[in-house]
Amino acid sequence: MQGRTALVTGATRGLGRAIARTLAREGADVAFNYARSDGEAAALVEEIRALGRRALPFRVSVLDKPAVQAMVKEIDKTWGQIDVLVNNAGVGQVVPLALMEEEDWDRMMSINVKGAFLMSQAVLRSMIRVRRGRIVNISSLAGVKMMQAPVHYSAAKAALRGFTEALAKEVGGFGVTVNCLAPGVLEEGVSANLPAPRREEYLRNCALGRVGTFAEIAEVVAFVASERNSYMNGATVVLDGAV
Repeated sequence: MQGRTALVTGATRGLGRAIARTLAREGADVAFNYARSDGEAAALVEEIRALGRRALPFRVSVLDKPAVQAMVKEIDKTWGQIDVLVNNAGVGQVVPLALMEEEDWDRMMSINVKGAFLMSQAVLRSMIRVRRGRIVNISSLAGVKMMQAPVHYSAAKAALRGFTEALAKEVGGFGVTVNCLAPGVLEEGVSANLPAPRREEYLRNCALGRVGTFAEIAEVVAFVASERNSYMNGATVVLDGAV
């Protein structure tokens, strides 16, 4: 990742923060967007700079198309090129379909799927121009396996897998790879909303007998986004400890 630049969405906490730190450790300058906490953003900037890399924070919603385009333009202007996009921004909600409001469905699809579409569209023009780029989409085990999970969440994460495969076909000829990661239950984040009985069932069925860590997922993101990983394209990597 030396000499590369990365843009990570939803990076001020949880998995996004771990990804941003790991990419910086591997040598990338890291830009990121966030929705709420300026304090958390400032802390992440300091962590990235402490690793000897540059950082650019943006308080921008992934659903605000003009703001997303302006952010990408500013990064290109400052650093010259975005080499890696990690579509990590997402949201979870535990609610049965019978009690789900239309707004719940729309919010889930918008943040998890439309956000990835707008971000990818914004960075692709320059990636195609230089014939180089990596896009990594963060999906979920709930999007690739039949399991007990909220319907709208599973549908959104499954859509990310389809988005990955179709986009990989579309832009692979321009030197841009698009891949997807599907983590199982992790230590915190969305997994924290999992009811205790479901968490216990997951652990019973997991060959490793434990949940995953943000650091473990971030290491795989760093490999998938690196120049070492030059032939993987359109793949979905499942990281679930063998459930």
